[in-house]
Amino acid sequence: MSLKTGPAPVPEVVGRAVAARMVDGVKIFGSGATAVRALDGVSVEFAVGEFCAIMGPSGSGKSTLLHCMAALDPLTSGQVFIEDVDVQSLKDKALTMLRRERIGFVFQAYNLVPTLNARENILLPLTLAGRRPEAAWFESLVDGLGITERLRHRPDELSGGQQQRVAMGRALITKPALVFADEPTGNLDSRSATELLEQMRATVDDMGQTVVMVTHDPRAAGYADRVLFLADGRIVHELRGPTTESVLDTIRYLGD
Repeated sequence: MSLKTGPAPVPEVVGRAVAARMVDGVKIFGSGATAVRALDGVSVEFAVGEFCAIMGPSGSGKSTLLHCMAALDPLTSGQVFIEDVDVQSLKDKALTMLRRERIGFVFQAYNLVPTLNARENILLPLTLAGRRPEAAWFESLVDGLGITERLRHRPDELSGGQQQRVAMGRALITKPALVFADEPTGNLDSRSATELLEQMRATVDDMGQTVVMVTHDPRAAGYADRVLFLADGRIVHELRGPTTESVLDTIRYLGD
């Protein structure tokens, strides 16, 4: 079955400051007869202090949307704004600074440096920027992630859940305004996934950060404030105040 597609809604922030937005975003991979239109005129806003989940079938454009919003991949046309900064207008050095200081990214495959221990991986963004960590913030962060006792271990000495918590620490260490997460629980067992989702929820509730997460898991989406559903590179539905059950019901509805 395929998702119903109709006029694409434009999800907007109501009564809250905007942390990031995309305007008429188009992303095309390839050219000619083999061109793939991964994003097809997407406009969307994400509020300050919001947890938003993005769902949809394989090939719907979920990860492409996330990567373009996080300034990891440029749009073919359209605009991305991080707060008031037009990402497309930035030169390489300014773009690197934006990603390093204002954006955190959590990958499904962790993407930790294998030769560095957990502490060094978490501090890597600060190390690259030539900045010293705030001791109190670092201690609070690793304590909240439950990895204080594992800081001297390299990635191959950690479980999948521990590696993902290290990756989360690396994403949060600079206190970014925005955290993007691409299937962060995809490789985790149920307990580890729950712990990570609770930490992500806490970053929103306690620190006022904006979290945007791609997921295929209705239970994970139930932790969010809002769920966007994509199909064929377009936003086809928006669900506010989701629960696991309402997400499942929406998936069934869109699939009929």
